[in-house]
Amino acid sequence: MYTMIVRATVRGVFAKINRGDYHAMVDGLADEFTYVFHGEHALGGRRTTEDAMNRWWERTLRLLPGAQFTLLDVLVNGPPWRTRVATRARVSGDLPDGTRYENTVFQFLTLRWGRVTDVETVEDLQVLQHALAVVAASGIDEALAEPIEG
Repeated sequence: MYTMIVRATVRGVFAKINRGDYHAMVDGLADEFTYVFHGEHALGGRRTTEDAMNRWWERTLRLLPGAQFTLLDVLVNGPPWRTRVATRARVSGDLPDGTRYENTVFQFLTLRWGRVTDVETVEDLQVLQHALAVVAASGIDEALAEPIEG
């Protein structure tokens, strides 16, 4: 039963993100958390504060507006005091030059009593960096900015 609840919650958060509401994700973070998005690029870095997460989401929505996540797998394991969640999703959206951004995203999360304490995000960095280069070429210099950390 607990596994089904966690899986439904994760799916619900992704559905809200697809509607442009990232607050459900930020609101689910524990008081102390670590969010790592691998790679040295505008969306990469390590965040440990709600402010940094909000700024990261705002940047993500500016750089990849309309990006949609299609959850392919949500795997849940462990008790409420140390729940492990793995997701595999397709992310896609239109780029400024008319091409499509399509990538696979893997996320690994740890929850403690329903609150997210750790997130690690991995995707094909060559595909992502190409998309960010296309966004930068359209005049959005932020696509080449340093990662938001903090």
